Order: sequence, then structure tokens, then C-alpha cells
Amino acid sequence: MRNFVLALVIILGTVAASGLSCGEAPGTGTGILALYLTDAPIDAENVTGVYITINEIQYHVGEQWITCEEFEGPKTYDLLELAGGNFTLLGDLTLPGGHYTQIRFMLDIPEIDSPSASPGCYLEFNGNSTEPLFVPSGNETGYKAIGQFAVPVNGSVAVTADFDVRKAVVVADFYILKPTIRLVVNNQAGSIRGPITNSSNYTDIIVFAYEDGTWADTEDDAPVYPESRFPNAVNSGKMCEEGDYRVPFLAAGTYDLAVAGYNGDGFGEVLGFVSDVVVESKKTTKQNIDTGALEASL
Repeated sequence: MRNFVLALVIILGTVAASGLSCGEAPGTGTGILALYLTDAPIDAENVTGVYITINEIQYHVGEQWITCEEFEGPKTYDLLELAGGNFTLLGDLTLPGGHYTQIRFMLDIPEIDSPSASPGCYLEFNGNSTEPLFVPSGNETGYKAIGQFAVPVNGSVAVTADFDVRKAVVVADFYILKPTIRLVVNNQAGSIRGPITNSSNYTDIIVFAYEDGTWADTEDDAPVYPESRFPNAVNSGKMCEEGDYRVPFLAAGTYDLAVAGYNGDGFGEVLGFVSDVVVESKKTTKQNIDTGALEASL
């Protein structure tokens, strides 16, 4: 009898632990996920809009994906309006209390072999021309956003989904949208910002943030489909007209900054680096950048 009770305790403990990995089972109490949407800057000057249409938002519990009823799609967003630290609230969503590692967005996006006359996801260019965004195949699986957050029972947590168009939109024979969404808990995130002294010959400067020690010499190589240039950058910030930059929504930690010169959407070169920039939760780290006084390597 004692062995049976011990076995039952072990089984129940295992079930509870597995339930928490993706969200506790319904019935244990609920909390609120305040879900926001943001975007990293795109390095394509001729693109004036990147539009996505979200039909549903779903969360994962056990083996199931469950639709968030509070989000009433379809809703269309221009991701370029959400760059540079801007964001918009997608909704206050009721979820079972527990720990989550992913949610997913069901988009109104056609597969390449099933084009739509009026796609819900598309690019807008100078002159108001548009091109549809496609998904190679299997759009039924949605676009997963990865990152850890906990929904407290009878409480709330604010989380931002960073779409990162620079990595998400790739060009083959068509414009393709691939999932690169990361989730950041708002009250755990910090940022890096400051003025840029641009003594280079480039009109545009983009600052890429890398977790300490993750820069590789191949990061700035010409991208090979389906990758983008600077693939392992956590986030990036573009020099604005006033000469400032901001890299938002960074987890606390130490980062290396790669500073790159562009002329419009044409990549020039990596101008240099700033190493060991410390980011703290809910704080902004000021880091001045002078393109003429950067480290040559990491």
C-alpha cells in the first residue's frame, strides 16, 4: 500500500510538471496576458509598409492549441509603424494560469501554389505598388512566437511579440514570410539607446545587438535563402533623423553591438563594434556611438 501511494504521488507530480511546461490545465484558475506587437527596423528604404492580417491568436496547453476568444480577427497591422520601440496592444487575453513557452498567430497569408487576389499580408513600395507575402507551405501550423512567460492566477503579465520584419521577409522568386517572432516579458526588458556621431560616408547606420560572445565572422556575409544578413542579432535599431538610435525589448544581460553602414537599403560594411554593454531590466542603458572610434573586432 505504501509503495502504491508513493507511485501515485510520483505520477501526480510528473503530470503537474508537464502541465506547467506549456500552461496549466484549464480549471486551475486564469490570469490575463496583455499581448503587444512590435517590430525591428527593416533595411529596405523602398518599402513603405509591411502589412500582416491576424485572424486568430492561440496558446498552447498540453497537446492542444486553443484560440484566444478576446482577440476578434481579422485585424491588419502595418509593422513599419511599430518599429523603433513603438508597439500596439493586441488584446488582454484570458489564459489558464501557468508557464508558457510559445503562442502562435494564424495569419491571412496564401501559400505560393494557392495565390490570393487580395492577400491579407503584403508589402507596399514607393509609388503605392504592392506585392503579396507568401508562405512556402503548411500555413495551417501558424506563426509561432517563442519565449518564456508566466501567467499568474488572478493576475496579469504584459508580453511583447517582436515580429522582426528584417529577418522575417526573404526574397526568392516571391516575397516569403517566415516565422521569426520572439516573446519578451515587458517588466523584464531593458533597452540601449544614445546618440550616433556618423563620421562615415554612409547615409544610414543600423546598430545590431548580440548576446555577449555570439557574434560570428559570417554574420555580415551576403545572405543565402532563407537566411538574412546578421541572422543571430537579438534586435536592432536604426539611426533616426535626429541622430539617435534605440535598441528596445532586450532581456537583461551583456550585449555586443555591431554597427553597420547602409546607403538606403544597400548594405555597405560593418564599421566596428562596441563590446560588453550591460542591460538591466526596466532600465535604459545609454551608449554613445562614434563611427570613427569603434572597436575593429570582438
